[in-house]
Formats: sequence, C-alpha cells, structure tokens
Amino acid sequence: MAAATAQFDCDAVVVGGGLAGRAACIHLARAGMKVTCLEPRTEVGQPVGESLDWSSPDLLKALGLPMEWLVSTSTATWKRHVTLKMPSGEPEHYVPVPWLARQPFNVEVRTIHVDRVRLDSELMEAVVKSGVSVVHEKVSRVESEGKRVTAIQTESGQRFTAKWFVDASGLGSALLARHFKLRSIESGPAKVAIWTYFTVGESIEGTTLYMEPRACEYLDWVWEIPVQPNVVSVGYVITGAGMKAKRDRGESVDGIFRSQLEKFPRFAALLAERPVDEVNVRSFRARAHFGTAGPNWVIVGEAAAMVDPITSNGVTAALRHAAEGCALILKNRERGRLPWLARFCYSARVVYMANFFNGGIEKLVYEPVVRTHIGLRHAGTVYISPAWTMNLVYARTKPRGMFSTALFGLSLLFFRAATWVVYQVCKLLPKSAEATGC
Repeated sequence: MAAATAQFDCDAVVVGGGLAGRAACIHLARAGMKVTCLEPRTEVGQPVGESLDWSSPDLLKALGLPMEWLVSTSTATWKRHVTLKMPSGEPEHYVPVPWLARQPFNVEVRTIHVDRVRLDSELMEAVVKSGVSVVHEKVSRVESEGKRVTAIQTESGQRFTAKWFVDASGLGSALLARHFKLRSIESGPAKVAIWTYFTVGESIEGTTLYMEPRACEYLDWVWEIPVQPNVVSVGYVITGAGMKAKRDRGESVDGIFRSQLEKFPRFAALLAERPVDEVNVRSFRARAHFGTAGPNWVIVGEAAAMVDPITSNGVTAALRHAAEGCALILKNRERGRLPWLARFCYSARVVYMANFFNGGIEKLVYEPVVRTHIGLRHAGTVYISPAWTMNLVYARTKPRGMFSTALFGLSLLFFRAATWVVYQVCKLLPKSAEATGC
C-alpha cells in the first residue's frame, strides 16, 4: 500500500537554496509571506561568483549586507579595478572613472570580491531569521494547470501547495523551464571551470585575469580573486571540447590545471610552495530562457539565465532577478495573478541583459576575429565600456514598465548592433601574419 502524501500549504514556495533562492526567500518573508524553501542539500557546495561588478553592493545592501560590513568582517575584500595580464607586455588596468563618484552623478565606484561560502552562510542565517521553513528535499514533480503551477512534490512524498512559486533551482535543474519547455538561447560553447584556493602573503585590491591569446583560437583564461585578505581564488576556464581533448590524451584534471597555471610566473611560484591538493570543477554554458514568468511563478538566477563568469555579472543577475521577481509577486499578491504585460517585461529584461553580456563577450573577447585585429587589451576596453555603462543605467533607471523596458532594450540593441558591425568589419579585413594560418 502506497504511503499517504504529506500536504503542506504556504504563501510561496522557493525551489533552490543558492544565492538567488536565498535572496528571494528574504524578500518575500520580510514582506510578511509564509515561505518554504526546498533545497535538497544541507550545503549547496563550493559556489563560484566571487568577483562582483559595480551593481552588486546595492543589491546586497537591500538584503541587510552592506558593503562596509562585509569588508570589515573579512567576508569581502575591496575590488578597485580589473587587471589584465599576458605573458608579454605591461598589464592593463580597467578602473571606473573617478568623476562618476562626484556631483551630479554620485555613482558608487567601489565594489567587492566575496568569500562565497561566508556570504552564503550570512544569507542563510538571514533566511532562517526571517522565518522561512527550509526543507531539505529533492523535487520530483511539478503539478500545473495550464500555465499555472499548483503544487510541488518531493521524492519523499511531500506535497507543497502555495499561491506563488519561485524557481531558483539553478543551471543544471532549471525546473520550471524544463516543465514548461521554455525556449532558450545559448551563447558560445560549453565551458569548464577548474579552481582552487591559495594562501598568500598579501593580495591586491582587484581582480586579475591572466590570458595567453592565440590568433586562431578561442580564448581560455585564468582568474585570481582575493576572497579574504590572505586567500585568493584561482581558476581556469576552458571550453568543454578543449577539456575533453586533453582528457582523451590521458591528462588528469589536476594536471590540466597545473600546466595552465605554470605558464604564468605568479602561479609557478605558488605551485612551488604547495601542491594543488583539492580542485573544484564545474561545467556550464551561457544561456538565457524566454518566458521566465508565468501566472503565479517566476524563474530567477541561473535557472533563468547563466551569465558567463568573465563578465563578473552573475551575482548581480541572480540578486537582481530575485529582487525584481519578488517585487512583482508582492505587488500582485492580493490579485493572485501576475499580469501578462508585467510578466512579459520581466522576461524580456532577463533575456536582454543576459544576451547583451554574453553576446558581447563572445564576439569581442572569446572569439579571435576582433581581438586579432585590435588586440586583446583594446577588445577588453570596447567590451567593458558599454557593459559597465549599461549596468549603471539599469541600476539607476530601474526599468519595470513596458515603455522603460522597451527603451532600455533598444539601448542594449544599439550596442549589440555596434558589436556585430565591428565583428563583421574585422572579418573582412586582411588577416595579420600571425593569423594567416587560421
């Protein structure tokens, strides 16, 4: 005889206890909702997303985690610039222009790197303090009537009903996107990130990217992020095809990681001091789903859109989705249904921003066409200038309605069209001597 299904009812169910899920729980619970969070693991695992862009601090502050406090407790370190280093030549520094911090702009030009384990712990503490019920169960089934979600079932037979549902299940699950068969757009090839942590004598107040660009090849890169005053996160991003080719030749993951780091003097010295005894590995592909809001649900975080980590926009995207999606729910909580236009605008903004960041970085930096002609440093500048500007404009204007969303979308479309033009022009230009064999 089958066991009876246990039934639970609440105002909102949040599926996923990662960054976006915890942020969503806090927003909804602080507004007085009875919230249940379904997260199958007691610990989400070693997260990535440690180098934050300049829009993230305000979003963290809204969750009760101001930037100064995070730095004072060593949960974060200052990120005052991004440095690009290559085996030859002087490093290139990308720094926000200081006049933006003055009148009349008053822009916060500081941002941070974060120890994600400690940050996520602080967020979970806030989730619990907000009265959220955290249930460590894996979802087995979504129940729906038309486009409306009615209940979530777990593997142990528990059934959770609610008026509202938030899918923060992450890149691998994408629960509601799979259930409703949402269309997605992918940018670039599948990639693999390998990373570990080193203790160092001192760390600089900035993210450093190490690259060895080749004229004919898709770019891979190494990051160094100071997550604590004397601890740096060091990682290597390579295409999935590149990783497979190396593995097929018999190379180990540790060996692939070490051989790449040894190309740069900074890491050769660190590797000489200690072995790489534990590495983390994660595969991903940049993408964005269409239709990320329904009559009584929203999709947030990587379940909605995966932004390539080189952009430093992943944390901002997750927190922004959570804030906007929950604001949409709270605005319509009495109505019990999200208006079609509001759903469309939310979904459009998710796709606009993800495609802007992912498409730009693919065409200008990852692929060799543009950077072969203008150089990696200039390609980085061409990408970073509009990316930082549009993130700032988004944070300041906070587009929500149809008109503001459309206007912002047109602005992004202009930059994407300009990127396409630059890409096409570079394809037509004569190849350099280095690239003639491509």
